Amino acid sequence: MHKIPLILTIVGGLNWGLVSLFRFDLVAWLFGSSAALGSRVIYGVIGLSALWCVTLLFHREEPHHHHA
Repeated sequence: MHKIPLILTIVGGLNWGLVSLFRFDLVAWLFGSSAALGSRVIYGVIGLSALWCVTLLFHREEPHHHHA
């Protein structure tokens, strides 16, 4: 369950890296502009994914049980 938000957050980070290095916004390019509805939805989903990942910082891991 945690992998989807993590993947989306990585995609967002890679997109920002492209913006920083090459001034190329892949999401905006795919959907026509950064103001296009498709881009705004993708940015929103990535933002929600990042919020989900923040909760993982405070998530207690359950101990792993080893079976003999």
